[in-house]
Amino acid sequence: MTSESEKQLKFILNLKRKGIKNKDVLNAMETIDRGLFLEGIFKERSQDDIPLPINCGQTISQPSIVAKMIEKLEINKNCKVLEVGTGSGYQTAILSKFVKKSLFNRKARVFKTKS
Repeated sequence: MTSESEKQLKFILNLKRKGIKNKDVLNAMETIDRGLFLEGIFKERSQDDIPLPINCGQTISQPSIVAKMIEKLEINKNCKVLEVGTGSGYQTAILSKFVKKSLFNRKARVFKTKS
């Protein structure tokens, strides 16, 4: 059986193998538990580098993709971030580690139209 600390170490080493170099990004990914943004049986897979289902037919992005996107942003404490359609809120939580103020819109209405 693998301990939580071993899983966490494997999770971070996998991000490094995927090319994530920014220590602040790695630290944020380590401190924000992706499992908090998942439900049911998917919590067990929270440290797997795969997208997982969330509500409304959406998915939570795989951690390496989230890390790459945030690394490419090159954001700092002087930046302001507006994230629209945050889905699970996981990426927003990671982003909040980098900026003073983070604004987000979590839910969007879905309208059906006649074709």
